[in-house]
Amino acid sequence: MKKIAIIMGSDSDLPVVSKAADTLKSFGVPFEVHVFSAHRTPDEVRLFAEKARANGFGAVIAAAGMAAHLAGAIAASTTLPVIGIPIKSGNLGGIDALLSTVQMPGGIPVATVAVDGAVNAALLCIEILAVTDEALEKKLLQKRREDAERVLLKNAEIEKQFNN
Repeated sequence: MKKIAIIMGSDSDLPVVSKAADTLKSFGVPFEVHVFSAHRTPDEVRLFAEKARANGFGAVIAAAGMAAHLAGAIAASTTLPVIGIPIKSGNLGGIDALLSTVQMPGGIPVATVAVDGAVNAALLCIEILAVTDEALEKKLLQKRREDAERVLLKNAEIEKQFNN
């Protein structure tokens, strides 16, 4: 199975990024976590991205706040899918990071999840790997069934409380 790279622009992003790691771990998907900055360590970002496919990665999650150029910098140097997580930081509540991540020029795509959307970033990577991995697809389907059951249980509780 291919592994997933989780790259964060700063270690201050770890509380959000750890949710992606936890999600990948719960599905048994191997991953690595690194801290590289698009602005402070651009050479390391480029080298990591250029070698990612050869190093066994199937997709890359890139989390960054504020100017949030990390996902785009990685995408510019690899043909692997890159999923950007805009991180809520600074005075603009993550809107700056969201706009920086989602507005990529034609030819260099970056999939972007919600601000602080680490779980969905991990699930999107799992879906990408599940295209060729039936066991992983079954785990995804099971998770969706369990999620639906939790919602229906909550619905029954609310109905019981209010619809008597």
